[in-house]
Amino acid sequence: MNKKLIVLAILIMAVSFGFSQTKEELEAQKAEKQAEADKFQGEADALQAQIDALPGWRVGAFGTIGGSLSNFNNWYAQGAPNNESGNIGFTVNAFANLIEDKFFWRNSLNTNLNWVKLDDKDDATDNDSFEPTTDVFNLSSLYGRRLSDKWAVSGLLEYRTTILDNFNDPGYLDLGVGATWTPLSNLVVVIHPLNYNFVFADDDTIFNSSLGAKIVADYTASIGKVNLKSNLSTFQSYEDSDLSNWTWINSFSYTLWKNFGVGFDFGLRSNKQEALNYAVNTLGDTAATFDNVDNDLQSYYTFGVSYKF
Repeated sequence: MNKKLIVLAILIMAVSFGFSQTKEELEAQKAEKQAEADKFQGEADALQAQIDALPGWRVGAFGTIGGSLSNFNNWYAQGAPNNESGNIGFTVNAFANLIEDKFFWRNSLNTNLNWVKLDDKDDATDNDSFEPTTDVFNLSSLYGRRLSDKWAVSGLLEYRTTILDNFNDPGYLDLGVGATWTPLSNLVVVIHPLNYNFVFADDDTIFNSSLGAKIVADYTASIGKVNLKSNLSTFQSYEDSDLSNWTWINSFSYTLWKNFGVGFDFGLRSNKQEALNYAVNTLGDTAATFDNVDNDLQSYYTFGVSYKF
């Protein structure tokens, strides 16, 4: 009996030792393959950098889609037992850049649109349609003549508005000239001391156009499976600081399978004219002025499925 136990123990040890060797061998093979993959990825990135440095057009886009739909019937535990609800939103970041030895022409589009629906079936007076919530539309075009590899004299056109609700009310059109600094191929810094900020709105007692300085910093990159874009656009009015504004929009996506992945977008904005317009024309605060209005930081974010075009 003891001999059988000894033989069984030896067999178990042999099998365990053989499995351990096999596991170690597989891990070693995996490490070798990973090292080869990293080497090839580095070479591919270097080739892509050379391609990006060549003259010609660079075109690309990526975006995020998020949404949910639900339907409840006789769900008595909640306040509205019969309802339909939904949330649908998407963002698009697109660019078309012409890069030549003596000049460049950079064009970009950012839009973030979102709709929300809550239909109480037992309330015939409520709204049963999708209503717009997030509504962002930014379009810019930058042209520059090179003075050196890093610097250029440039002209910028930038337009910002909403398109689902209150189109062009307000709308902002910046036209200016100055200099552009490109320390990296995917980083653009615009410095325009001569810029006119045209403001379009129905209420011209709050919204006013003015002359000022425009500064824009834009970073757009695609690193492996990661796509990201960050754009900071500021306007400093020479006439009155109440007419100044800034907007910072960021987009991030990570590809998981083919061109699909996860994406996250968020934006921040400060605009005193918009804050006063909201207080007076939406909340009905007729006593609100530039001096006493609460200019709270504006923000939004979107999370969902992303797709790289």
